[in-house]
Amino acid sequence: MHNKTIAQLSQGLKNRDFSSVELTQHYLQRINSSNLNAFISVTADLAIEQARAADDKIAQGKANILTGIPYAHKDIFCTNGVKTSAGSKMLDNFIAPYDASVSHNLNQADLVMLGKANMDEFAMGSSTETSYYGATLNPWDGKKTPGGSSGGSAAAVAGRLAPCATGTDTGGSIRQPASLCGITGLKPTYGRVSRYGMIAYASSLDQAGPITQTAQDAALLLNVMAGFDEKDSTSSQQKTQDYSANLNNSIKGLTIGLPKEFFADGLDDDVATKVLAAVKEFEALGATVKQISLPNSAYAIPAYYIVAPCECSSNLSRMDGVRFGHRCDNPKDLDDLYLSSRTEGFGEEVKRRIMIGTYALSAGYYDAYYLKAQKIRHLISDDFKAAFADVDVIMGPVSPTIAWDLGSIKNPVDMYLADIYTLSANLAGLPAMSIPAGFSQNLPVGLQLIGNYWSEAKLLNIAHQFQQATDHHQQTPQ
Repeated sequence: MHNKTIAQLSQGLKNRDFSSVELTQHYLQRINSSNLNAFISVTADLAIEQARAADDKIAQGKANILTGIPYAHKDIFCTNGVKTSAGSKMLDNFIAPYDASVSHNLNQADLVMLGKANMDEFAMGSSTETSYYGATLNPWDGKKTPGGSSGGSAAAVAGRLAPCATGTDTGGSIRQPASLCGITGLKPTYGRVSRYGMIAYASSLDQAGPITQTAQDAALLLNVMAGFDEKDSTSSQQKTQDYSANLNNSIKGLTIGLPKEFFADGLDDDVATKVLAAVKEFEALGATVKQISLPNSAYAIPAYYIVAPCECSSNLSRMDGVRFGHRCDNPKDLDDLYLSSRTEGFGEEVKRRIMIGTYALSAGYYDAYYLKAQKIRHLISDDFKAAFADVDVIMGPVSPTIAWDLGSIKNPVDMYLADIYTLSANLAGLPAMSIPAGFSQNLPVGLQLIGNYWSEAKLLNIAHQFQQATDHHQQTPQ
């Protein structure tokens, strides 16, 4: 049962092959017997309650396609009455008093929340090792990282602990774990999915999206996640569409751009081979390929690691031990309350990024660092605009390597390099996704698809056609 896609499970519920309660209990049993550490909180009682309500709607003929489908919810989305920690000691005791818009939308669509998925602390990391609750393990090899920051969500889907999950992507945090875990992950255009109630890391970069087995499932989940939200000032009023409506359209005549910068030094040879083999599959489906250039993509890492820390320094300033979150014991005075609470509550990587951001925003350095990084960001966006004048989609690797050993990367800068191919799409605000493209050393390799603004439906169509012609997405960890 757990190897079925959302589409297959939905049909099974409709046919009364099983109930939502039975389905939910099945996944809860799998979670309880798992050693992946994919969840921070398991909401078993709430899940059964939601499943019973879903079964009632199915019996009354009031169900939609997602009614009764269980999911894992990244622990960065506020969920009313449920602990929302963002993977941090700082929020270990925080019970959200309201629902994030994404949480609300999923509730309205009658999905069943199995629990809150593990993640890098405040989404700062590429391996889920910065989580206060310990690292998540990759289902393909328990010694390897599942990627991050949405590593718990990706591991839950790849390990068949949930048929789908939510994730957030600030610099690749949906696509990179999807790649390392061999599943499908979509980062929509910035503003496509509301950020209201999603604990902010870098407000101009963060975007929520679905993590699923297939592109078809991602389309079904995006249908309920996307849309304008007046509670989010960055939410777009661009009309949504049925993202599953055109999945079966032919991609004959599609023009694929391969950036030469994505296939330079630093990319593992076998990963490059698998990515290019996947591109050949698209050629067999009628697509044409041309080389393009994104000349400023080399500056994505330095630009991102100025912009994101500056924004996180501002966003996390509210977490001071006064109104909510961790508070130190017996502070000497107000200054000590702030200092000790934040020192105890934040992990090392979060402290590092706060310090970088605070320094870059300080008097005398704003123009030299933050403003310059924003100018580079504009140049990166212009590169994409020029490329999309000639191609329909850009393809390349998601990660320069397959999943690496947990604990093997000690230097933070080396960890940052894991995001080298994903950061540009966030800086430009473009939609992008990862789909399974094969295996290297028995570990998954992901293919990245980057589209023009608001082209989620096209990306999903392209990915679905690839998945109809290949079986990489059907492979499961043994």
